[in-house]
Amino acid sequence: MAFPNLTIIGESINDSVPSTHKLFEANDLAGLQELARSQDQGGAGYVDVNVGPRSAEFLAQMVRDVQSVTSKPLSIDTPDPVMAEAGLKAYDRVRGGGLIPILNSISQPRREMFKLTKVMSFMPILLASERMEKGIAQPNHTAAEVYQTARELVAEAGQHGIPVNHCIIDPAISPIGADSEGRLHCLMGAINLIHADPALKGVHMSVGLSNFSVMLPPKRADGSPTKGPLESAFLTLAGPLGMDHVIGSVKRKYEVLPADHPAMLCLTDCLKLEGFDVIMRVQEYYSS
Repeated sequence: MAFPNLTIIGESINDSVPSTHKLFEANDLAGLQELARSQDQGGAGYVDVNVGPRSAEFLAQMVRDVQSVTSKPLSIDTPDPVMAEAGLKAYDRVRGGGLIPILNSISQPRREMFKLTKVMSFMPILLASERMEKGIAQPNHTAAEVYQTARELVAEAGQHGIPVNHCIIDPAISPIGADSEGRLHCLMGAINLIHADPALKGVHMSVGLSNFSVMLPPKRADGSPTKGPLESAFLTLAGPLGMDHVIGSVKRKYEVLPADHPAMLCLTDCLKLEGFDVIMRVQEYYSS
């Protein structure tokens, strides 16, 4: 069964994807626009646009070029405030079905990007994986730290006129195949804390879902796929707790898995294990 109310932010137009990088380097506008079309037709709710370390005008033109072939709203994806401003100014809300764009992403070290609400309203993706402490950016290592940072970011968004139900919290997802430091425990703990907080009622959550299964082989020993089911297993656990957006692939058919599915058994086991035992359990999953 497909996930109800799951919004996919199509991930393909991103300079960090090697095949997309080649399109950018070749100035292959037709190829980039085809990525937008295919994601639109594949069911993406938003189309992400990340041009990497290029100019602000390049990003602005790419926003216009993508919007010329899709009526889906965009996710303008850059950590650079100048580029973000250019992308927002180029965005045509009418072409985007009347919807405001997503701005990916704002963190405590980049809180000046909240001021871009003066350019255009947007739904911010709020990175809760790092905080400012005594003027220095620090990574969050515990569920409580991620949760507290999320609370502070949502509160600050409100000060700039962004309501809670326009905020998308990214509690950060890490590769499960290399998780010897308890990142999955941290993530699920933070999701539970965010979901349980009445002050955050209506907030959205999202992760870059493809990061979860990066470095894993595409298939198990029995020939069944590895990555898609593990991503679906994560969503089966996190979806009921408010994980209603993902930056992901429209080619993956995310679905609710039964409790006895091998990927679900693997993930629930990982939540009971620690250290390298987690990695060993994942290796067992894809080698069986």
